[in-house]
Amino acid sequence: MELNTSVGIVSAQRATFDTPLTFRSGAVLPRYELVYETYGTLNADKSNAILICHALSGNHHVAGSYADAPKNVGWWDNMVGPGKPIDTNKFFVIGLNNLGGCHGSTGPISINPETGKPYGASFPVVTVEDWVESQVRLADLLGITQFAAVLGGSLGGMQAMQWSLSYPERVRHVLVIAAAPHLTAENIAFNDVARNAILTDPDFHGGHYYEHGVVPTRGLRLARMLGHITYLSGDAMADKFGRSLRSGKLGFSYDIEFEIESYLRYQGDKFASYFDANTYLLMTKALDYFDPAREFEGNLDKAFAAARADFLVLSFSTDWRFSPDRSREIVSALLHNRLNVSYGEITSTHGHDSFLMQHAHYHELVRAYLARVSSEFSA
Repeated sequence: MELNTSVGIVSAQRATFDTPLTFRSGAVLPRYELVYETYGTLNADKSNAILICHALSGNHHVAGSYADAPKNVGWWDNMVGPGKPIDTNKFFVIGLNNLGGCHGSTGPISINPETGKPYGASFPVVTVEDWVESQVRLADLLGITQFAAVLGGSLGGMQAMQWSLSYPERVRHVLVIAAAPHLTAENIAFNDVARNAILTDPDFHGGHYYEHGVVPTRGLRLARMLGHITYLSGDAMADKFGRSLRSGKLGFSYDIEFEIESYLRYQGDKFASYFDANTYLLMTKALDYFDPAREFEGNLDKAFAAARADFLVLSFSTDWRFSPDRSREIVSALLHNRLNVSYGEITSTHGHDSFLMQHAHYHELVRAYLARVSSEFSA
């Protein structure tokens, strides 16, 4: 049973890096900032640190709330806190906003010092490998030479996997939740349609809409509506909305009539009010590009030969965007390399969004695994 506890009031921190970062594309960012939050206490030998990597629309605000915005609760508050599966009484937990994000870290909305204007479309296309490089520098700044665990769901799970490949000696455990070793053609297609909704919005202005004082709201709204459909399961939509009409009768028009239409438009409008369109483009491209087996002629077994960590891999029964089959591909490659791996396939009605939900079985699996991790160090 979850304890009704929270990390309480939190505040974001900002780290500045003056050493240039070379992206996988060859682009160079001469200086950048990362915004992050921490929860819990780092122990004396700094062996109890956990890094949480966020998904497409996530950020550094993982748990707790802000003094000036008590309703702004962290996106994984049900998972992180005292006595919760990621127990801040035992672990020092770090959440950060990735490069290219729109929640404080350097990204398209940041001012390019060379031009005095927002980067906009000129911000480099970023990859999961680039994020890991920037995260390593944050770990160095905090004096953390090895993480007890790196974990995340969806795109966050991809980052956790990449940690085990890029810096195998710097992570002891990796938790990969609702992720895949690469996107299917269908998933890339969904992302392309979403990006095109933004790119063809008249207010996009080639990515430099900031200078025009406008936002490509229509495109971003449509992109989110499409994405949101893929994050849910058919059963979840049927149970929550069915074919219910808002007014109880047909309107014979193109206005909002079905409850599911109202819900999707609400989600699209809400997302477009706080998320940056250029960041959405960057995040979906990072998803598309992630493929550790590419450099090994598509052989995932060979790609994971560098890994040394122990793994927990979790999937959800109704997640059709990152299906359990994809998680089992990861498990198979890990077992081929004789790594220690635990796997759980959780029955859930929530589709891909299941990794964000408070689900008893799911939370107990994470709790049990991390209890074993915590036994390896002294608090």
